[in-house]
Amino acid sequence: MRLYGLKNCDTCRKALKSLQDIEFIDVRADGVPDAVMSQAFTHFGEALLNTRSTTWRGLSGDERARAPLELLRDHPTLMKRPLIERDEELFLGWTAATKAALGVD
Repeated sequence: MRLYGLKNCDTCRKALKSLQDIEFIDVRADGVPDAVMSQAFTHFGEALLNTRSTTWRGLSGDERARAPLELLRDHPTLMKRPLIERDEELFLGWTAATKAALGVD
């Protein structure tokens, strides 16, 4: 199981603390593999973009109009977090539904 997120993100830290045997990938330092990002975008669509983030607010209108996958490639901190990959299955956010699906209380 892999968790894509930021090391200073409180939500990612909560998820890491609750999950066992998980590999953490810092999206700022290591990025997200193109195949994983494409699969996540296919599955979650525009919900993958965090339009409430400081990074988003700092983008110009022209930048915001770019294709979401291009934006996420150039600004990985725009991704909603955490993105969890388990056995070809993806989960976005640390919600009650995600916790239930992963068997976490």
